[in-house]
Amino acid sequence: MLKFARLIQNENMKIFRRIGTWVMTGLLVLVVIGYALITHFNQAATQNQDWKQNLESANQQNQAMLQQADVPDFYHAEIEKEIAMNQYRLDHNIPPTEQTLWGFITESTDFTSLITLFTIIVGATSVAGEFSWGTIKLLLIRSVSRSKILLSKYLASFLFALAMLAVLFVTSFLAGGLLFGFSDATIPHLAYVDGQVTEKNMLLHIIGLFGLASVKLLMMATFAFMISSVFRSSSLAIGLSIFLMFAGTQATFILAQLGYDWVKYLLFANTELSYYLNGSAPLPGMTLPFSITVLAVHFILFQAISWISFNSRDVTA
Repeated sequence: MLKFARLIQNENMKIFRRIGTWVMTGLLVLVVIGYALITHFNQAATQNQDWKQNLESANQQNQAMLQQADVPDFYHAEIEKEIAMNQYRLDHNIPPTEQTLWGFITESTDFTSLITLFTIIVGATSVAGEFSWGTIKLLLIRSVSRSKILLSKYLASFLFALAMLAVLFVTSFLAGGLLFGFSDATIPHLAYVDGQVTEKNMLLHIIGLFGLASVKLLMMATFAFMISSVFRSSSLAIGLSIFLMFAGTQATFILAQLGYDWVKYLLFANTELSYYLNGSAPLPGMTLPFSITVLAVHFILFQAISWISFNSRDVTA
């Protein structure tokens, strides 16, 4: 167990000794701070507007849209949801969370895509880099199994992702609090579940958003790790993973719009678990247990391919 812990420590040292790792960390901090400043300066244009009047106007427009006969059922449900949420805010004097501390942190969860990109780079070079640099033989002569070496590399990549998520949360919290104030920290989160608007703890909601957003991060990093183990090419692993990360969701949406029911079994139809947090589903007929099952199957498949490829690889040549 001690040897395995040292393996993980050694892999972490490899990651954080690279200048690129600190460049990625600094870039994430700068992007969050820059986005906070831009959002804060744009706030001056709308800070004098009456939010109640805005919500009432929005509900009137939505009611008019519901009267149109050509509104699809999916958008019809979304419009009803928005009307109910707006009316609940008006009835209970709960202002929207935009341009508040929690609103900024919620929007900052979109930067998990940037963390996913960084983790893909780290995970893809973790195995393929050993072959490219010619250090794989020195690594395999240790008195530990290949499985433990592979697992240590994977866990080190995952720990890097967790560290980046922590940096994102702390930076967005501090930047949001300093620029938007901490006075709105008690505002509840409103969720629309089974046709009813309910209040939930905002901090727990934010933690849930970060947790669910990291699911896609985990799956894409695992995929990049698999490609790296199979083909020993970090560039192929990085390129293919980034392409699927951006194109996979769009392709899944297009296939769903074309009416293909089997699309719900694809990986990218199940990575956006934040829909379930708001009481809806990515596609009709899908549930949270279903998505977790599909993700688990893909995860086990990726890990199995990585393990078989790495353990059967001939490194004598």
